Parts: sequence; structure tokens; C-alpha cells
Amino acid sequence: MTEAPESPCFPDYETLGEIYCVSFVRGISPEEALRRFGVDEETLEEVDFDELGHRSVEAMSEDAAGFVGAARIGDWTVLIEPGGWQVAVDEDIYTRVSRGTEVVSVCRHEYAEDSFAYIVDGAPVVHFTPDMPDDRSGSDPDRFVDQMREVGLDPDHDIEGPDIVDSLGSAFALAGHITGLPTSTDLRTLRFLGADPLES
Repeated sequence: MTEAPESPCFPDYETLGEIYCVSFVRGISPEEALRRFGVDEETLEEVDFDELGHRSVEAMSEDAAGFVGAARIGDWTVLIEPGGWQVAVDEDIYTRVSRGTEVVSVCRHEYAEDSFAYIVDGAPVVHFTPDMPDDRSGSDPDRFVDQMREVGLDPDHDIEGPDIVDSLGSAFALAGHITGLPTSTDLRTLRFLGADPLES
């Protein structure tokens, strides 16, 4: 069993807990990313990484983030849902967030399924569960097979064989390949623009 690669873009991603979604959105501002996600703009404020998590947990309801944060890194905005999952799998949300651009999303969900998604202009191009990388969907599910192999996500994985080592770490490594963000980027050091999601 080979050792999983070090996760670029997000050291110690485990600190987000049992449920979270980290999404990278190309070419739009943090304000626009939050607006597209659907937040109460009157609640916008700057927070650090720890406060983002605490605020979301305090306000969480029905397995969705209670507070969402966004920060700019180069040409990308990282959008974090502590306790949430919507950008990766909620069609209404990812269609709005990815309109006219591309989104790379990694979601952990302890009580359901983890997800990796690459979405362009509202349409999923590649989507899979990181511990089952052979079972992919989307308009071009084989687009990143070479990069998947490089980070330890075998696109021909045999579910009857050995488990994927650190599948989420490998999913973040794949996100790093796609976004081109530097491996030294530590999201825990960023200041985020945060806001409460709109009530559905």
C-alpha cells in the first residue's frame, strides 16, 4: 500500500470536522461567490479561519453550513462551508456558483458520501466519491484520469482490492493540480469574508 501524497492547497484539512465543503471558484471575487451561493448580505463580515468554523457550528441547521466564508487566492476564490455540502452536490447552488466559470469542490460527509466535483458553467464535468474513483459521472468523467493516478486516486480502482489511502487528501491534491494553486497555501491563515446563508 503506497503512502498518500501530501495534500496541496489545504494543510490539515481534517480540522474542519465531520462535514464540510471546500470549493475553488475561478475568476470571481469572494463577494460575488457568496452572493451566488445565496447569503444575507447584511451579515457580511471579515473573520479568521477558526471563527468561520465556530460561527457555522453555532448556527448550523438541517446538515447545512450556518455561516459560509470566502477568500481570494490568486485567480481563485476559496469558498468554505463548515458543516455543509451544497456546492458539491446541490444543483441549484452549484449552477449559480459556477455560472460562466469553473468550480473544483471537495466535500466530506461523515454520514453520507464524500464528493469530488469539477463543474463548468452549471454542468458537472467530473464527479465521484474519492474512495470509489472508478465510479465517475459527468459530461467528461475521464478528463483527469492521468492526474488522478498521480495523486493516488486510481481511476480503475477495484472496490474488492485495497482501500484508497487518504482519499480526501488525494482529492485535495487533485484540486491542487486543477487549480494550479501553490502547495504552500494554508487556508487556515487567510482572512475570510463570511455571511449567514439565506433561509430556504
